[in-house]
Amino acid sequence: MAADASVRTARHTDAPAVGLVQDAVFRAAYARVLPDEAMAEFDPQRFAATWRHALSDPPSPLHRLLVACAGEQVVGFAALGPAHDTDPAVPERAGEVYVMGVHPDARRSGHGSRLLNASADTLRAAGDHRALVTWALADDDGVRGFCSAGGLEPDGAWRERVVDADGRVVREVRLLAQLGE
Repeated sequence: MAADASVRTARHTDAPAVGLVQDAVFRAAYARVLPDEAMAEFDPQRFAATWRHALSDPPSPLHRLLVACAGEQVVGFAALGPAHDTDPAVPERAGEVYVMGVHPDARRSGHGSRLLNASADTLRAAGDHRALVTWALADDDGVRGFCSAGGLEPDGAWRERVVDADGRVVREVRLLAQLGE
């Protein structure tokens, strides 16, 4: 019997469900900022193949894929690992949530908060990780508000990503939370 809501480490067999969730999350999040040709590249099977490979051959022991479940159904995911940011403002042993999302139909049920807390707990358990880092679209007040409620705050850093062939960019801001001793 499964808990009504839980977070666990993903299994190889979860890859198709994570691919479906990622497709729904990305379509909802990026439709307003990505051109149609980029949106056309989103494909649940392609996402699933990437997750299957990542689960079979993670780049490091710290790389993890967590899934949020409603009963047995995967409704969210978080991919985490060592922070790639070399900015001196980011603690040396920081972990990063590379991507996280909850299916739009499963939001406002606590799955995102459970994923964020499990990400921080996973990093703490893996060693001396002093901070958790992630990036969010600068103008996405919903995501930024969610992250702020979870203890992640903008630290002043930002980056711009080119999103189409014409050179249009979107701005992302870095969010940081200290994990404590």
